[in-house]
Amino acid sequence: MRLMDVKVIIDAVEKMCIQANIQLGMDVVKALKESIEKENSPIGREIMEKLLRNAEIAVEQDMPICQDTGMAVFFIEVGQEIQFTGGNLTEAINEGVRRGYREGYLRKSVVLDPLQRKNSGDNTPAIIHYDIVPGNQIKIIFAPKGFGSENMSAIKMLNPSDGEKGVLAFVEETVFKAGPNPCPPIVVGVGIGGTMEKAALLAKRALTREIGSSNENEYYQALEKKLLQKVNNLGIGPQGLGGNTTALAVHVEAFPTHIAGLPVAVNINCHAARHVEVTL
Repeated sequence: MRLMDVKVIIDAVEKMCIQANIQLGMDVVKALKESIEKENSPIGREIMEKLLRNAEIAVEQDMPICQDTGMAVFFIEVGQEIQFTGGNLTEAINEGVRRGYREGYLRKSVVLDPLQRKNSGDNTPAIIHYDIVPGNQIKIIFAPKGFGSENMSAIKMLNPSDGEKGVLAFVEETVFKAGPNPCPPIVVGVGIGGTMEKAALLAKRALTREIGSSNENEYYQALEKKLLQKVNNLGIGPQGLGGNTTALAVHVEAFPTHIAGLPVAVNINCHAARHVEVTL
């Protein structure tokens, strides 16, 4: 059994909150550069060049990439041979968020009640998803989620008979309805299977994958390519001003489901698919 003081968690989460919001991931930078070469719209190319310059300025000036520094979302893989000391794990993660958003001068965007709308003042509580795994380490994935793109996401309970054709149509429809609102070029996470909430969770987790990575299953690799082509053929383009780069990537994750159902969730992210991970 490995003992781990929760202070280690607090420090790690604080740093992750700041890093994710200031340093655009190299996978995103690479995807934008490659898309500039392929984009047929002069305005689209100029927009993506400005997005890259914005990312450079954020690092140079030690400032957030975007004013919406997101709601703090975590995927935590906890080794079953770890015992935490000095406090509660969930409370430690929230304390790390609290410190990170304060020390990084990041916008506090969380309200304590969805209807009464009083701001929590420190961007907590975080959204935390736990998974117990073998071993004595803890893996923390942090993804600050802005709501300009989150608000464009959708879920639908398809009939099994709708099949792949139904999935393709729903994803295409969701991106079309989103239009310029999620600040394209976007990254699209698609969750298929499980139950309603599981599909949504799969879609969210898909957004934490490195841009350009493929599903391990060959069938879903092909589906990701089909979806990316359909989305980019919509012509929405960078910032909705037209072009063939509406999305940088479409990531699909699937899970077993009931014989009577075909849940599908689409979680959209802006080009700044912010996510960092550490293993302790």
